[in-house]
Amino acid sequence: MRKTTPYERVKLARSTDRPTGLDYIQNIFQNFIELHGDRRFGDDPAVVGGVARLNGTPVTVIAIEKGHNARERGARNFGSPHPEGYRKALRLMKQADKFGRPVICFVDTSGAYCGIGAEERGQGQAIAENLTEMSTLCVPVISLLIGEGGSGGALALAVADRVWMLENAVYSVISPEGCASILWKDAKKAETAAASLKLTAEDAKRLGVIARILPETELGRPPFFRALRELLAEELTLLAHDPDLINKRYDRFRRIGAELVKETV
Repeated sequence: MRKTTPYERVKLARSTDRPTGLDYIQNIFQNFIELHGDRRFGDDPAVVGGVARLNGTPVTVIAIEKGHNARERGARNFGSPHPEGYRKALRLMKQADKFGRPVICFVDTSGAYCGIGAEERGQGQAIAENLTEMSTLCVPVISLLIGEGGSGGALALAVADRVWMLENAVYSVISPEGCASILWKDAKKAETAAASLKLTAEDAKRLGVIARILPETELGRPPFFRALRELLAEELTLLAHDPDLINKRYDRFRRIGAELVKETV
């Protein structure tokens, strides 16, 4: 059987047939109540967040939402958050920290929106603040890459105690097309770029960027969501009894890529 190439993985990660963040929220959690706005500028529909229950346990859930069809994707800005989306996410995470609720994030974005308005409203600062604040949250944080994980736009919701990836998700500092345009001035060389970016789940696991690869057997069907619900509940139970979450989270990110460096020295 032929092995799937990295660029084929990218196409799978972008497929409109994949479950989106809202699909995960609706099929895994109970009593979800969506909360809106960043209390500074407005609400960003590319980021959905609120409070819910996971097998009876109160949690805060945050997801980057792409939508399924053209109308939904346009309304959600194709899953590319504005600064207010990241600020809304941070507001909800700090609220969760205050009330002792674990945080679960679902990441699926090609990257943060790079329009002029987003830059004028502090896109870079919003992402940087998320990275800083997530590293100091006192509650357990689990982030799942369910499709595309593009650059800082994805990392802004992925400074977590546990980072998991679906087997056909991708995680990269830049899109293959963007990389090819920069290096070779030719976006058509995206397949070559994808092979060099080490963006597959297997690459991320080997580099220590993620902790677990989730199989996509029956992806989007009830058995898939039931299994993921139990995995999340079990992991949160383990993390809830860990008195040293912040230090271990810090150490985990400090170790990323360390083994690879040892191999190349």
